[in-house]
Amino acid sequence: MVDFHFDVMCPFAYQTSKWIRDVRAQIPLTINWKFFSLEEVNRQDGKKHPWERDWSYGWSMMRIGALLRRTSMEDLDRWYERAGRALHEDGHRPHDPAVARHLLDELGLDPGLVDEAIADATTHDEVRREHERVITAGGYGVPTLFFPEFPNDDGDPECVFGPVILDPPTGPPALRLWHATTAWLEHPYLFELQRPKNATHAAVIADRFRPYLEARDWVSIDRGEVISFD
Repeated sequence: MVDFHFDVMCPFAYQTSKWIRDVRAQIPLTINWKFFSLEEVNRQDGKKHPWERDWSYGWSMMRIGALLRRTSMEDLDRWYERAGRALHEDGHRPHDPAVARHLLDELGLDPGLVDEAIADATTHDEVRREHERVITAGGYGVPTLFFPEFPNDDGDPECVFGPVILDPPTGPPALRLWHATTAWLEHPYLFELQRPKNATHAAVIADRFRPYLEARDWVSIDRGEVISFD
């Protein structure tokens, strides 16, 4: 079992979600989709919190997901996959309420859930609670994975940031990456193993993320994560 914290707007979290779905197809694995807000963690002083806005892109997308999850984790799974693919591969704008309604309809779900989720203040609470879980664990971005079956010294689930991947592996390579990721859980004080991104990497990332870069309606800070809006 793994708790996978994501923000629909994050291109790297989307790539990792494709990988972990392939892993799930190969081994018995339950994925609990949970939330984290890049808008909030990168909010500039003096700007509104996403829960103070009528509509706040990734935050509102996750509020729709929170409402769907109350009925079915599978519905949230399908919603994240379709909305993520719309943004990061098709270059559409699922963060536009009209597009969000269309995508729900495409999935055979009620388009009215968009307005229902936004009218329900408790969806704010749900997203915020899961966002704070990552912050409390020392996290700062997505994808962040929690492993409830592997408690740390404090009795809390072990968590890792990543894997951050550009080309999600499938088949046996995907499973090898899963085993490499879960191997970290054997080493409670192993904190970091990182490949620095050089200029070539940056150019490839920009090319692969072109649909997302053209569809987004916000700017990014140096870490490449979403910030909040005026």
